[in-house]
This record gives sequence, C-alpha cells and structure tokens, in this order.
Amino acid sequence: MPLGAPPRAQDFPRAPIEAVLTAAFEAVLERHLEPVTPPDLGLWSLRGLTALDPALLVELRGDAFRLLPAAAREGPPIAARRAPPPPTGAAWPEHPLPDPAAAATQLVAAIAPLIEAAWAASPAIRRAGAEGVLRALFEELFNYLDPYSRYITAAEAQAARERRVGHAGLGLRLAAGPGASVRIAAVVPGGPAARARLRAGDRLLAIDGQPVSAAGLADAVARLEGPENSLVTLLVARGNRRREVLLVRSPVPPETVSAERRDDILWLRLAGFSSASDEQLAAALGEAFGRQARHPPPRGVVLDLRGNRGGLLNQALAVADLFLAGGEMLRTVGRHPEARRVFVAGAPELAAGRPIVVLVDGRSASASEVVAAALSDRGRAVVVGSTTMGKGLIQLLLPLPDGGELLLSWSRLIAPRGWPIQGLGVMPAVCTSLGASATERAMERLIAAGEPPMAEALARHARARVPVPPEEIAALRNACPPAEGREADLAVARLLLHHPRAWQAAARSAR
Repeated sequence: MPLGAPPRAQDFPRAPIEAVLTAAFEAVLERHLEPVTPPDLGLWSLRGLTALDPALLVELRGDAFRLLPAAAREGPPIAARRAPPPPTGAAWPEHPLPDPAAAATQLVAAIAPLIEAAWAASPAIRRAGAEGVLRALFEELFNYLDPYSRYITAAEAQAARERRVGHAGLGLRLAAGPGASVRIAAVVPGGPAARARLRAGDRLLAIDGQPVSAAGLADAVARLEGPENSLVTLLVARGNRRREVLLVRSPVPPETVSAERRDDILWLRLAGFSSASDEQLAAALGEAFGRQARHPPPRGVVLDLRGNRGGLLNQALAVADLFLAGGEMLRTVGRHPEARRVFVAGAPELAAGRPIVVLVDGRSASASEVVAAALSDRGRAVVVGSTTMGKGLIQLLLPLPDGGELLLSWSRLIAPRGWPIQGLGVMPAVCTSLGASATERAMERLIAAGEPPMAEALARHARARVPVPPEEIAALRNACPPAEGREADLAVARLLLHHPRAWQAAARSAR
C-alpha cells in the first residue's frame, strides 16, 4: 500500500488488535473491581464500533453477537458469532473466573470477526485505524464499568513515563540574602542537598567554581539543574566556615508541604502527594514537636488538604501514620485476593497527641480523603469544610502489547469505620458550605453546649456499606454540599483549637 494511502478493507490489523484485547480482557475478568460476564464484556466493547460509525449496530441476541446495519436491524446481519457462555459456579461473581486467560482468548475469537467485518464495511472505522478502534472499544466498555478505568495509547503512555521521570536537580531553593549574597532558602528532605547536610540559611558562594551573586540569581538557579547523575560542586559557607560539596543531580520530588506557626497553632498545607511528602511533613512536625524544637510545642495542628486532588496511596498512608499511635488506617477490598488488604499505623506519632483539625473541600480527593478519613474515624482529628469529592477506587497500571497501558480499577477504599469513600466522600464534623450564618450558629452551639452540629448526618454516613444506593449517596452529600474552601474554614479551625472541649465534642461525633 502506498505511503499515506488510506487503509483498505483487506488491511485489517487483526494481530495487534487481538493481542491488545486478549491482554486487556484477561485483566478485566481477573482483576476488575466489579464482576462482568464475557458476553457483557464483548457486547459493551463492540458498541464502540457504533460510536465510530452510527450506521452500524451491535447486539447480543440469544447466544450470538450480531453486527447489523442500523437502518435494517431486522434484516440479515453483516456478521454474527456465538458468544461465550456466562460463568457458572458458586465462587462467581465474588471471585474471579478460574481461567481468565482462556476466557479472554475465547471472547476475542468471538468478537474479532465482527470488528473485521465492521472494518471492511465502514470507511469511518478504517480511518480511525487500529489505535482509534481500540480507543473506541475501551471507552464504551469503561462507560459501563467505572469512571476511572481507561485505555492509554502508546504515545500517551510514553509521554506519561517521561513526565514521571521528572527533572534532575539538587533539592534546594535559593533566595537573595543581605547585600549581594545568595542563600539557601529551603532544602527538600531526601534530596541531594539534604543528604549532604546543607541547611536553610547556608550561603552559596560558587557553582562549579563560578561565583554567584544576588544579581545573577536566576542564572544560579538554572545552573543547579542538569542531566540526571551528573556532578556539580558547590562552595557554601556557614558562619565563618567554608566547604566544598560534591553533589550528584537526581530527580527531586516536588515540595508539597508548607508550614507556618501562627496563633500558637502549626498550620500545615499539603498541596499534593509526592514520593517525599511524608518526609517533608515529618520534618515540619519535628521542628515543632521534636526534642530540638526552639519553641514550646504549639497547642494544635491544622492540616490543610483543600484542593488536594490526591496522589500516591502509600504516601497518604505514611502521612496519616505520622499522626496516629497505632490501629487501622484503611482497608481495601476487591474481587482479586491481592486487592484485599488492611493497613495499620506503626510509625511513631509525631504531633505529641495535640488536637488536629483537617481542612477539606469539594476538590479534596483520593489520597487526601484517605488521610482525612483515617484521622477522623480514629478520633484523632476534626474535619472541617465541605464533603469531599468521593474518589475511592484504586487503579492498577498494566502494560499492553501495543506499548499502551490499561488503567484498571481493582479495589475499593474503605475507611476504618467500614464506610466506602467512593461516591460518599468524607463528611466534615463542622460544615462550612451551608453559609456563614449556619456556620456561626453551629459553632456557637458547639462551644457553648458541646452540641456537635453534624452528629446525626455523620452517624448515617458511618453506617453506609457497599453497595450504597445512588439516592442515599445524594442525600448524605446534600447534608454538607461539596464546595470550594473558604476563609471560614480557617476561623473554625482556630476556634476549635482554642476551645478544647468543643474540639473533643466534634471529634467524638465522627467516631
């Protein structure tokens, strides 16, 4: 076929399409959170052909997949194949099929002829190409299964891998100091600079023998970065002592934690979850509560998770563990045995038992919901704000034969009290999304009489179990509608930490 010519009916790329579908269907049948029969899996996928060309119709009639012209659905099919039988046996659907690989192979053998027939009959499908056909099949399939599973093309997967590698640097931030000096403003825990025992406040005199000054700060920042594993020599000064430090550039996780002490409260902002979030947070807690702290410990901690869309689950668990002295933090459930786990706190508690307020809003999702749920259910923190997003499914990233990837939901996040995060989200003990006057009245009753404002709604929320009917999810979320964070969140946090009995009453209402 000439270069650039459109695909012909006889050029159906059977082998690559069959290879990808077989691998993906095996993963779905074995690992997906929800049970799906091979006939449904085939039908839902084949409906992607109709999405590409509405002139075609796919149906499962009796025990056969049928491809038909949409305008003549009662006429003879363009192609038809017998569908695999639905699974039987006492173990299904709670457990995966005994041989998902064989079931996937049998299913692909049944639907591939219909895809080939659609390719031959439809110029629109041929124009989509193999990758476009696969994308359409998977999009329709996951429309039925769950909102987070998806097919990632080879190009998208490569771009994502390159983003995950990140840039190489030294894990420090520079700022202009007195006169024309350049100082290290911050050091990222776990980065090359931290491992070399550089500290905030050290003066940077030269990079690879070239002096630096405040006037050339931007150039100095650029010179700190370079190829991964390359070397750089810094001349630094602390007091009257100078020393040369040889560092190896490496990918540096972003700084996700900011800390400030104000009103005798430690305010911690966690913007996301990177591979070093727990180390950064532990460092901030150590400065406030550790033996080397320069001031008496603060009366409490505010952990701000508003707008935090989540990230690495292991980091969410490590962050929650910093505030807990033991006990369950989270459990995951799924059909595959490896999806069922219980996570228990085991690290030392770093906040000295001081009361904690966690701020959330409607954009707080996933890993941030894990932290908020663990601390709230265990009575360790009072959650303030609005109901969170409710993203409580865990995805596996599985490689596919075409270089693409399958992001597959395979387990569900369950809070310590047994309720599912998916759909429900985390409900705050003090709701600020009902308006300023409602928040003010709620806090007056809480402080004056110890009446937790959300006790009844929290009790209903904690009793929810999978599967939660959609109408129940809507009713529970309407008790404190999702909203963006607001100034009232900060004011409520401050009041709770300055009124210990009110904090205790609110904390008891959520556990």
